[in-house]
Amino acid sequence: MNPRLHNQHTAFSLIELLVVIAIIALLLGALLPGLASARKTARQSVCSSNARQLQLANALYTGDNNELHAPGAANIISNLNRWHGSRTHPSEPFKPIGGSLLEYFGDSQGISQSIRSCPSFSHIARDLIQQNIGFEQSAGGYGYNNAFVGTYRFKKIDQWVVRTDLTGSPLHTFMHPTSTLSFADAAIATGQGSAGVIEYSFIEPCFWPEFPDARPDPSIHFRHSKTANIAWLDGHVSQQHMSFTQPTGLYPQNPRAVNVGWIGPCDSNTLFEP
Repeated sequence: MNPRLHNQHTAFSLIELLVVIAIIALLLGALLPGLASARKTARQSVCSSNARQLQLANALYTGDNNELHAPGAANIISNLNRWHGSRTHPSEPFKPIGGSLLEYFGDSQGISQSIRSCPSFSHIARDLIQQNIGFEQSAGGYGYNNAFVGTYRFKKIDQWVVRTDLTGSPLHTFMHPTSTLSFADAAIATGQGSAGVIEYSFIEPCFWPEFPDARPDPSIHFRHSKTANIAWLDGHVSQQHMSFTQPTGLYPQNPRAVNVGWIGPCDSNTLFEP
């Protein structure tokens, strides 16, 4: 057999090679969106598990402390303590040391760190650290309902007055734990960093407890395909879409542009308070 003819039949022509490359490109184009979607779903699932673990830690704390929830910011005047860590000076970032819930996150530093690290927020957190921006680094992208669960209050006319912030509110005061927020994906829209948000360890209610006509800046971060993982006081977790948002003007960043807002009604703290 003529070897020249044999080579002509077995070698790829330029046109055939281009066709193969085009087919591979089409297959990749069809597969990559699915893979990206799968990665997003996986990150949301991990985050959902983390949120559940945070509330489980709070429930364990409650069982060990006379049915009182963990304080979110014990002795807030000093501004040195959070549920996720502490610091020695108000100008320093918080470190994962001494927080009221830390001992309930697991026996190893690795487990504790993974619970307090939303995989969809970790790149934002790294960027903030590199730029020396932000201060609640050990919160990991999660916020606690400190206004009502993490602070012991009582109702006086139309205001919620602080009894003490050295402990959280008693478990028995919450009549609807299945519809009371405990933890959620959190951030504050400050315009800082590449994402326009910084970490924040609280999910603020729609109105300040002491000033029922004034709103804080929103801090629930809808980072998972415009949904947020919400851990409720009874321990279940759900994915919720933003219902509304409203800036106070304190920061230049529009919170809607970076998916920060609230869930539920815009005219009450129903999902936050007892």
